[in-house]
Amino acid sequence: MGSGGSIPQDSAIKPVRLRDFIEDRDGCIYAVSNYDNIDRIGCILRYVPDQNGERTDPSGRRYRKYEFAESFAWIREHKPEYLDSVHRVPCGDVIRVYKPEEEIGYVLARNTRVKRLLSHFTLPAGSFGCTGSLLCGLENEASDIDIVVYGDAWFSAQRQLRHLVAAGVIPVMSERMWRKVYEKRVPEISFDAFVLHEQRKWNRGEFEETYFDLLYTRAYGNLDAIPPGKGTVLGRAMIEARVTDASLSFDNPAVYTVDHSDISRVLSFTHTYSGQALAGEVIEARGVVEQHGDERWLIVGTTREAKGEYIVSRTLLEGSE
Repeated sequence: MGSGGSIPQDSAIKPVRLRDFIEDRDGCIYAVSNYDNIDRIGCILRYVPDQNGERTDPSGRRYRKYEFAESFAWIREHKPEYLDSVHRVPCGDVIRVYKPEEEIGYVLARNTRVKRLLSHFTLPAGSFGCTGSLLCGLENEASDIDIVVYGDAWFSAQRQLRHLVAAGVIPVMSERMWRKVYEKRVPEISFDAFVLHEQRKWNRGEFEETYFDLLYTRAYGNLDAIPPGKGTVLGRAMIEARVTDASLSFDNPAVYTVDHSDISRVLSFTHTYSGQALAGEVIEARGVVEQHGDERWLIVGTTREAKGEYIVSRTLLEGSE
């Protein structure tokens, strides 16, 4: 783990981006959930210093982990000035930025399972790391492995995972693990439809009985790919449309450019529907319509569990019948 207490110099000149973590003046640790982080960093509170906490960092400091709803309640009570659609921490309140690509050496040095898993991938230095509890040194034996890969290197990692599973180096995901993921995600689609879409994404897997994700994040040169901000809400809609560009479909938000009379883009803010369709496929999507300049976007994942909202590939579903 790098030295705490101040933002490392090399991090200070790099923008804070999705899947970084930050620490505020009170030692609270947040997962960065946005790309638009100029004055206030969009994030979600994950760990709060607590002498009775169940997590311990390498220095011996104890923390309590907060789930999504709990974190908003804690912020509302203790730091209401941070409260927004996410938590917005002023840059001046940040004492440390944890960057997955910079901390990966510390993760590999202390976690042999992650080291064994990543030894099977060939990726350029600086193009990958671990986010989540591993990034902060707050993992336990039950922790998932959240691998983040940047820009075009992600697609290489995706191809490599497919080959590694085909070769038997990494096992096929068990039905037990698929059930666990499905129950955690609570999607608005059936288990069979969920697995049908997921199996071709090659963005998750199982290694030594531990679940892992391959998470996409934009490279530093492409952080402004989608204009940030919430649009004017116009109502709810369900559409069918052909996808014309899915190059950012594994991002957060996942972005699908579509050929449709009213909607120009479908965005998903839930990981469940990332990579859900390929360019050229017809999707069915239900969500909230927002006006963004002269465009209308359909937003999926306007709540944590995206109740009543979904994206499916009609092309994939009909082809499997």
